[in-house]
Amino acid sequence: MPEFTVNTPAGQTVQRKLFRAYGNSGTYESPKWNVIGKRVEDSSTEMDWSEESKQDILGNTWATMKTPIVSQSFDPCEIDSGDEYQAKLLQLAIIDQDAQALSNQDLLLVHLYLQDGKGNAFAERYPSSMVKPTGLGGEGGGSLTMPIDVTFGGEREKGSARLDGGIVTFTSNTSAEEGE
Repeated sequence: MPEFTVNTPAGQTVQRKLFRAYGNSGTYESPKWNVIGKRVEDSSTEMDWSEESKQDILGNTWATMKTPIVSQSFDPCEIDSGDEYQAKLLQLAIIDQDAQALSNQDLLLVHLYLQDGKGNAFAERYPSSMVKPTGLGGEGGGSLTMPIDVTFGGEREKGSARLDGGIVTFTSNTSAEEGE
């Protein structure tokens, strides 16, 4: 498995735009990754580690954590006719109200700031994620928005991604890890 390191000089911070979420508007076998968050000013992943602390009868404190549940909110998401993944969400949420399909979305987190020596970025694919539109509206005279909450789910696939001319290609490391 490649070693990924932060690709900025020491002392320089990492630009926020180098951490991106993508939604698949294609199929699992032939994904078409579309960035999520266009026009969103502030969005961060949250990690719920389900931590638990307890104290034994000797007065010692012990703590445990579980694998995190990763979630993210995108608010506002302004409706844009050129956004293929957003068009897919509008169909599933507004027209079909298909909760099952919205709970089974293929998402990709790409850490463009973490790269190997070949220019590949660390990426995580979550093939059964929940994408929940939380409203539809906006202020008078403004743009129509559809904020969404995401919970990344399914069997996490670690791998690498390349961004070439706006097109994202994901390569899974899962098969390589199974062979070790």
